[in-house]
Amino acid sequence: MRYDSITDAIGNTPLVRIDQAVHGLRHIDLYAKLEMLNPFGSVKDRAAWNMARPGLASAAERGATVVELSSGNTAKALALLAGMHGLKFKSVTNRMRVPEIKELLLLLGAEIEELPGQSECLDPTDTDDPLTRFYRALTEDGNAYLHTDQYFNARNTEAHATGTGPEIVKDLDGRAPDWFVACVGTAGSSTGVAQVLREQDPGVRVVGLVAHKSDFIPGIRTIDEVHQVGLFDPATYDTIEAVTADEAIDGMLTLIRRCGLLAGPTGGAAYHGAVRHLRTVDTELGRAGTAERRTAVFIVCDRAESYLSYVRQRRPELLGRPPRKNSAAALSDAEVRAQATVIDTADARRWIEDGQPRPLVVDLRGPHAYAVLHIDGSVNINDELFDELVRGGLPFSKRQPVLLACPVGEKSARYAALLTRMGHPDVRSLTGGIVAWRDAGAPLVRD
Repeated sequence: MRYDSITDAIGNTPLVRIDQAVHGLRHIDLYAKLEMLNPFGSVKDRAAWNMARPGLASAAERGATVVELSSGNTAKALALLAGMHGLKFKSVTNRMRVPEIKELLLLLGAEIEELPGQSECLDPTDTDDPLTRFYRALTEDGNAYLHTDQYFNARNTEAHATGTGPEIVKDLDGRAPDWFVACVGTAGSSTGVAQVLREQDPGVRVVGLVAHKSDFIPGIRTIDEVHQVGLFDPATYDTIEAVTADEAIDGMLTLIRRCGLLAGPTGGAAYHGAVRHLRTVDTELGRAGTAERRTAVFIVCDRAESYLSYVRQRRPELLGRPPRKNSAAALSDAEVRAQATVIDTADARRWIEDGQPRPLVVDLRGPHAYAVLHIDGSVNINDELFDELVRGGLPFSKRQPVLLACPVGEKSARYAALLTRMGHPDVRSLTGGIVAWRDAGAPLVRD
C-alpha cells in the first residue's frame, strides 16, 4: 500500500469482532473500530486533519501558529500536521494531567501554554475565565493563529460523518449496527457517526459514555462538562451512562490481554460500558427466543503506551508495585453518601468564620484554577497530590477540622468519606463545590 503523504493513511481503520468467549454476549456480535491504528495514533487524527486542512495554506503564507485548546490526542495530531507544513503549534490548556502526553508534545515541537481556568473544561459563557478570554481572542480578525476550535467546529463532526460512520456501514456489509457505543469528549465522533448510522437505519440506538463525576478518564468528560461543549447535543444519544476509572482500566486490560488490542483507557471505558449496557439486552433477547443475531460497535480511540502513569497512579499492582491503600475511588456511591459529611455554602461560611478551631479549607482543584479564584485562606492541594498524601501522610493531624472543596463537590465528598473512614472526626465537603460558592455570591479572592 503506497501513499504520497502520511495524511492519506488517515481513516479506513479495521473493524474487528470481539470473541464471544471474552464478552459473553450470546445474541450480540460486538465489534471494535480500531481508531488507534490511524497514523498519529488516535481517533483525533481524522478531526485534526479535517479541521486544519482548509486553513493550512493561508496559515503558511502569513506564518501563523496553529493553536488548539487541547492537552491530548488532538494536540498531538495537530502538532504533527503543523510541523509537516512548516508551522508552529501551540497547545493551550488549564491542566496537563497525563505526563507522557505532555512530554510527547514537547518532543513534537509543540509549545504548551497553561492558562488559569476556573473549571477543568472551557466555559465560553464565563467572561471572567482567562481561558475563555483567550478563546475569544482567537476568533478576532487579523490574529496570528489558525485556531481549529475542536469543541465548536462542525468539521470535527464532519470528519466522522464522511469517514468513520460510512466505514462502519461498509464493513458491516451495508448495514448499520443495532447499537453504537461511544465515549463523549468533544462529541465529534459520536455525533458524526450517529448521524450516518441513523440515516442508514433510524432504529440504531446510541449509547453515550461519560466519566463518573468523581473520576478522571483521559479523553472523556463528565456529564457536567459535556454540556459546556458546543458540539454536544443530548438528543444524539438514546441513553448516557457513567463509567468509572477502575471500569475503564478493567476494560482496557480485557482488550489488551484477551483480544490483543493495545487499547488505552478510553477504549477500555467504551468496551466496559458497551458490555455492561448490552448484557441486560442480551438476556432479554434470550428470553424472547430471538434467533437473529444483533450487532454493536464501539470505538477504540487510542493506544495504551501513553497512559502508563495513569495506570500506575490508580492500579500500581498492575505494574509490579504495591497495591493502593486508602483509595477514594474504591468507595461505592452508597458508602460516600453514608460516610461523607456535606455542608452548603451558608453553613461553610459560618464554620469558617466562627469555628473553634477554625477549619482548614483545602481546595482540590488544579493550581491554575485555584489561582484565578479561591476561598480566602484556603490551601491548594490538587486532587492527584491529595490522593498521594492520603496514602503517604497528610500535612494535618486527625484533630484538625477540614473543609474540602472541588469544582462541583463530587471529589471532595468522596475524600471526606474516605478520611472519615480513616478516623478523622471532622472532615466536611462543600456541597456544589467552588461553583456553588461562586453562584451564591460568597467571596472569592485571586492570586
